[in-house]
Amino acid sequence: MKSFSYLLLTGLISITPFALNAELINLSTPKTSLVLDATKGQPLRILHYGDKLNKQDMDGFRTSTSVHHEAYPAYGIYPQGEAALSVTHSDGNRTTQLEVIDVETEEIDGATVTKVKMKDKFYPFEVNVNYKVRPNYDVIETWVDLTNNEKGNVTLNRFMSGYLPIRYGNVWLSSLYGTWANEAELTEEPLSHGVKMIKNKDGVRNSHTAHGEVMFSLDGKPQENTGRIIGAALCYPGNYKLFVDTDDSDFHHFFAGINEENSEYHLKKGETFTTPELALTYSEEGLSGASRNFHKWGRDNRLHAGNKERKVLLNSWEGVYFDINEPVMAGMMEDIASMGGELFVMDDGWFGDKYPRNVDNSSLGDWVVDKNKLPQGINGLLETAKKNGVSFGIWIEPEMANTVSELYEKHPEYIVKAPNRPVIEGRGGTQVVLDLSNPKVQDIVFEVVDTLMTKYPEIDYIKWDANAPIMEHGSQYLSADNQSHLYIDYHKGLMKTLDRIREAHPDVTIQACASGGGRANWGILPWFDEFWTSDNNDALQRVYMQWGTSYFFPAIAMASHISASPNHQTFRRIPTKFRADVAMSGRLGLEMQPKDMNDEDRAICKQAIEDYKKIRPIVQFGDLYRLQSPFDKKGVASLMYVTPEKEDAVFFWWKTETFMNQQLPRIPMAGLDPEKEYVVTELNRIDNEPLPFEGKKFTGKFLMSNGLEIPLTYKVDYHKNTDFASRVLRLTETK
Repeated sequence: MKSFSYLLLTGLISITPFALNAELINLSTPKTSLVLDATKGQPLRILHYGDKLNKQDMDGFRTSTSVHHEAYPAYGIYPQGEAALSVTHSDGNRTTQLEVIDVETEEIDGATVTKVKMKDKFYPFEVNVNYKVRPNYDVIETWVDLTNNEKGNVTLNRFMSGYLPIRYGNVWLSSLYGTWANEAELTEEPLSHGVKMIKNKDGVRNSHTAHGEVMFSLDGKPQENTGRIIGAALCYPGNYKLFVDTDDSDFHHFFAGINEENSEYHLKKGETFTTPELALTYSEEGLSGASRNFHKWGRDNRLHAGNKERKVLLNSWEGVYFDINEPVMAGMMEDIASMGGELFVMDDGWFGDKYPRNVDNSSLGDWVVDKNKLPQGINGLLETAKKNGVSFGIWIEPEMANTVSELYEKHPEYIVKAPNRPVIEGRGGTQVVLDLSNPKVQDIVFEVVDTLMTKYPEIDYIKWDANAPIMEHGSQYLSADNQSHLYIDYHKGLMKTLDRIREAHPDVTIQACASGGGRANWGILPWFDEFWTSDNNDALQRVYMQWGTSYFFPAIAMASHISASPNHQTFRRIPTKFRADVAMSGRLGLEMQPKDMNDEDRAICKQAIEDYKKIRPIVQFGDLYRLQSPFDKKGVASLMYVTPEKEDAVFFWWKTETFMNQQLPRIPMAGLDPEKEYVVTELNRIDNEPLPFEGKKFTGKFLMSNGLEIPLTYKVDYHKNTDFASRVLRLTETK
């Protein structure tokens, strides 16, 4: 831990006169700066967030800056404005006045953490605002520690992770909304006067109906590769609230943190409450620039095993649903191996003794093999997988139970339930949520995973599902006066349990599935390797959902599967080529029964897997450039991935609608080196003859200025024509 005076001498914190005795902190990343006024005896103030400032810029702050809002505004004194913090002190006083008392910094795992220590002017109530800066990443993380040293309890009424003033102007907000099977729909809107609220109250899953991430375009309607963008992502798996209050001042006031509704928290004497991190980024390269910042930061620092290639898999769910048995599982393993796949995942329906899991209304909590379906047990499946040269994975839902289960019969007190109310049941009419605020429940959830991995250490992959929200507010474990802690303590318990699991089993790949895309958030991903993007595998709709998801999350985390036709959710009939081309833009997998495929479709999937393996490092670790949004309704969507060295790239193009004699825009590329030459190769080709530019060389400058003319249809035999078209092009630097 270093003192403020030490930082001043070493230059880790820059100080410039702003007012009498002002002490400025310049937190800088490679391309951005966050400047704070941490004058002792005064509130902490934010002066600048945006492009990186040099010494001359800093020196000009004394006369030029007009931004001097409190960096963590507290409620009570001049209570007309919105606040990041609202507490009721132990004597009932609802006002808080914060002043800076010290600034400390320390190096933690290669990152610099600056802690601005504040306290109330009268009460022994402490607020530390923390900022983490990692070298080589244009993301700053902020969070708050709240410590009660008063004689009695302090009630936390609101406890945001962070606040940011954004100058009023032609500012647009980009955010994601949706529902089950229609996640990550994009909305873009100019900020107007009043309050724009984005929040979640599911209790377990937090990214179906909305997302805890937003982007602000400071230069009008957002563009993909130009314009100033501020991005914000709340790193929390539970209920959140993000809102923008545009009042009569010259600023939009942005707040983000845990949703405090029905969650007031009683802080005991000597106790500290720590908020989740709010990750902030700034880019002058448009929405895609902000996305690239989040992707690089997330892969390297948040996503579990974010630098490890993900395998191509076959998941059994849509292929057989609950009809699990040994011959079918063996056949699916043989099929995915023959197509070049690397992993087979057995989904729901494999477990239950007293109550076999044949439909979705029983057995959750009873994680024992159904010997009627699998006489040789998990060991038999592992042997079959080994024989076929593929890895083996398995589905579990450890946070849940059914009222038709041995676990519930033995321990009805373990579920989330309000006193004096009947049990509220979800999926299948029997599903309930286990109360993870209870340490005994935490032990049960840990033991589910630990038992599986200890008995069967060759399990390579776990699909972790969560198919129910908290359906009634009540904990049979928490005391009567702390029932408002349920939503928060549930996720504290979950994170404690995941810590134990990852300490014991760091190498197993775990997918965060929650009724599909209910857990696409940076708060859960430190323990998970990927998330299930949506239960909807319709390739056309996936173009839209994966586009929105890519705003904040990299392709390596985005599970994307080739499913059957007609699609099981929309019943749309989509050719295999298009389905493969969409799935290849994320973490490629299959979600079907391969035995239902004809030889031609099987050959297309086999070719897609072979081609994907060639470009997997580019897609999973490359820089994303979104080119043409499907939400613009131009009839086409396009994006590309480019390696950091710009020597290799993959270009994706999907036609999203078909009309006779339609005109589609030509798509200029992005992210290439203008001085380099690239040779073009089409992947997954089904045409009878190559495209005119196949094998030809083009400079990066030409491709970024003009793009390539993509035909609207294929050159195939007449009976093979469809209303869909898509292309995947690889661009390789010529040496």
